[in-house]
Amino acid sequence: MNEELQKLFNNLIQIEHVSTTLYLAMSAYMGRQNLTGMAHWLRLQSEEERTHMLRLIDFVVDRDGTVQLSNLPAQPSNFGTPLETFQKVLAHEQFVTNSYRQAFNYVNQVDPQAAIIIQDFLREQIDEEAQAKTIIDRLKLAENNPSALLLLDQELGRRTATVTPPAAG
Repeated sequence: MNEELQKLFNNLIQIEHVSTTLYLAMSAYMGRQNLTGMAHWLRLQSEEERTHMLRLIDFVVDRDGTVQLSNLPAQPSNFGTPLETFQKVLAHEQFVTNSYRQAFNYVNQVDPQAAIIIQDFLREQIDEEAQAKTIIDRLKLAENNPSALLLLDQELGRRTATVTPPAAG
């Protein structure tokens, strides 16, 4: 794996690592608000991002590259209202999508085989953003109605993990 490609993949690994801790922090925050369904949804999202990170790590290792894990920034402990929290989720997912898009544009030119894994993540980002948008739209519909908020919280609590574990490296 050439140095530039290795640097690019390590950047994506870092993004997924930050995503994992961000969603875990959001989960803890929602749990403190007794919005256990939202906390559950965010915890599963954190686990999904961790799985993405592990897939990228395995790819780099399998290509004889060097994985460099960097320090993680501290995450906030307050994310505002549920609507504000999920707006932050959407903004983060849009950042991730843009990062993968830029990586794909470069990698597709220099290593089409490596582009395949990035394209898989780009496909998944469509669903990631759509889920966040749907939750935001439903939170807006709920406005300040506690009953509607609790119903949405219950619904989000029914989310199940659909993550495929990474292949052993």
